Amino acid sequence: MAAEQHLAKLRNDRDRAKLISSTDWSGFTFRGRFTDTKGCNTYQTCGVGFKITQKAHNTLRWLISRQGYRSGDQAIVAWATSDIQIPDPLADPLSILGEEELVSDEPDIVLTAQNLANKLKKKIAGYKTDLGDTKDVVVMGLDSATPGRMAITFYRELTGSEFLERLEKWHETCAWVHDYGYNPKTKKRIRFVGAPAPRDIAVAAYGSRVDDKLKKATVERLLPCIIDGQQIPRDIVDSVVRQACNRSVMNGWEWNKTLSIACALFRKLNEKEGHSMALDEGRKTRDYLYGRLLALADSLEQWALNKAGEDRQTNAARLMQRFADHPYSTWRTIELSLIPYKARLGAKSQKRQTLIDKVHSLFDHPEDYTSDKKLSGEFLLGYHCQREALKPKKDEPESIDDANIREEEQI
Repeated sequence: MAAEQHLAKLRNDRDRAKLISSTDWSGFTFRGRFTDTKGCNTYQTCGVGFKITQKAHNTLRWLISRQGYRSGDQAIVAWATSDIQIPDPLADPLSILGEEELVSDEPDIVLTAQNLANKLKKKIAGYKTDLGDTKDVVVMGLDSATPGRMAITFYRELTGSEFLERLEKWHETCAWVHDYGYNPKTKKRIRFVGAPAPRDIAVAAYGSRVDDKLKKATVERLLPCIIDGQQIPRDIVDSVVRQACNRSVMNGWEWNKTLSIACALFRKLNEKEGHSMALDEGRKTRDYLYGRLLALADSLEQWALNKAGEDRQTNAARLMQRFADHPYSTWRTIELSLIPYKARLGAKSQKRQTLIDKVHSLFDHPEDYTSDKKLSGEFLLGYHCQREALKPKKDEPESIDDANIREEEQI
């Protein structure tokens, strides 16, 4: 018996959109190539049985509610046909591993980036053991432009090994050290290494007030990068880099998150460059060195401000956007502004000044240093890596600024 009425409410209880509809004999909901009439429609259309449509729609509804990603009218779900649990392709390692796996047994000590990356690999290896090479994985995306019509916007069938290999490659090539703040219950810093979630990329690219339509489009464009291994869209990377440079309009937690996402995406876009997540002291590219200089100036001034009990942004933070557009002229302004802070700190600032001089000496060509050409996103990598290198190796502090103070006062 063919079904004339097919189920709705796939994504939520108020969902009226349908994947299959048979109401096209009046009102012309669907204007396709069919010329059949209601009385004779067996040649150009096909029927779906009542039991089949009930089973298919109810199963899809259950999968979406259980393990799907939903954003407005958009729904994306992945499942193994053998009913074996698989990782969410749109999740970050924090969601895949769980917070308990991301902290060490010793209090107030965060695991190194290498250990965290290895934990993610072991987790994916466990899924590989369960799935094997023959079991299939399906990834499906659904969306609707109108209240009554739903479409499949993305559909892939892969073997379990293919799915997990591509997911592992995404988290490996788009990896960076992310720090999303403290857990108020455990009083520990939540830190993970891997690729950011697409929904977080969308917010980082277009701001916290991004509209649902743009957010859905961004997630949809990133899905083939994860599942098919396609190149990440350059415009999304450029947008996140611009947002990260505009530090003054965001609070500290939001900006730190945007910064790490920008580093991850730039590293992914320039995968062949082999950028390291750790500070590369031998790297002599102009943009990377300018990023290191900005981090050193920022930390020195912040240290002096904290010592004096002043709570305001540093000149390096305020001028970050201008620095990205005109590095040489802006650096001269920032460097001159450090003079009173170095005088305030006295001999304690000597170590930081020595590091600044060392970075200056790494410019191979004078014209690289004196050029006011706009910086690429690589300067954010240099900034982030240098800032991480300034942190103490033990005893996770309450903030990066406190780390600078403790480190310098021990000299």
